[in-house]
Amino acid sequence: MSKVTMIGCDVHDASLVLKVAVGQEAAVKKTFGGSEVGEMIQWLQEFAQRHEAPRIVLVYEASSRGFGLYDQLRDAGIECHVLAPTHLPHTAHRRKNKTDDKDADMLLDEVRAYVLAGRKLPDVWVPDLRTRDDREAVRMRLQFGEQRTAVKNQIRQLAKRNSLAFPVWFTKSGEWSRRSLQWLREMAGGTSGCLAEGARAALLSLIDLYAALSCELKELDRAILKLARSPRYAQSFRKLKLMPGVGTLTAMVFLTELGELARFANRRQLAAYLGLAPAAYESGTHDDRKGHITRQGSARVRHVLCQAAWAAVRCCPESKAAYEKIRRGTSQRTKIAIVALMRKLAIAMWHTALSPEVTTLLDEIDRGKDSGEAPAENATGGAAALAG
Repeated sequence: MSKVTMIGCDVHDASLVLKVAVGQEAAVKKTFGGSEVGEMIQWLQEFAQRHEAPRIVLVYEASSRGFGLYDQLRDAGIECHVLAPTHLPHTAHRRKNKTDDKDADMLLDEVRAYVLAGRKLPDVWVPDLRTRDDREAVRMRLQFGEQRTAVKNQIRQLAKRNSLAFPVWFTKSGEWSRRSLQWLREMAGGTSGCLAEGARAALLSLIDLYAALSCELKELDRAILKLARSPRYAQSFRKLKLMPGVGTLTAMVFLTELGELARFANRRQLAAYLGLAPAAYESGTHDDRKGHITRQGSARVRHVLCQAAWAAVRCCPESKAAYEKIRRGTSQRTKIAIVALMRKLAIAMWHTALSPEVTTLLDEIDRGKDSGEAPAENATGGAAALAG
């Protein structure tokens, strides 16, 4: 068996700390600047050639740097694995004695166990370049939405601090109406005398920020809708839109964040990936102790699933009945009920997006439209039933 060059790489914006070893030999430390990836690759290839270990395996933790380093290493012929930080052995002692060297040593231990003992690496799924690019607009839409909500809350708090009461017709939720914004501008203009000079200046600044974010949100909504209608997502997007509570943003967050839906073998894998599976505390005689959900995986997907679940409770009698059944008439079980609906909705969306039956029914509807005939009632009803 040929020898293998194994590397644990601790990645930071300013530095790349490597611990390199061949077999059971002592590790060699090497440090490069954060932008010196080309020099690092050249050094690794020369190191492997000197030690007659042509296979190079490098691992690093997933971070805010994304997968650019992974792409460069793969293009250079280096086997690279991006590991999930939450699945690595971060003990209490290690957390109190954390250095770049020790992190690189820990990663080297992981790759050694993988190469020499066949232990599975806790690597993450790496999306293709197109999926990564599609995520950018969707994630920015979520971020701007959260920022606008924060601005709205700041305006409400400013009004509360200054004893400014909103009129009864003021928009309570969602995007504020033109009439509501005009009233706020009048309050900030100083003509009413309700606010002092500092409060008026702060309110006017917040109103302008709210208006700017609203304009950007509309632009992003148009871009996301265009993306949803592209050949890459059109079919799955159309199927997901049949489901109660699922809107354009929810569907596109689900599709772009999960990427290749067929990589999940069953509903349990999907729920675990989304962090909607209960934690287990079972040992010895305790064989049925479940805790809160793990909250692993994408918080963005859980966020939109929560909003979609509440929307389904409001608009869908079946979802409302399921919610009330789990809630059992007590507010203490509200969160349990909505999380259960989130899991159920995520699994239903996964099945629906992959369902050939829904695709067939939608194709029948399209053929009926093209021929000038009204779509069959059982076809449209059947598609909705399968989606739900």
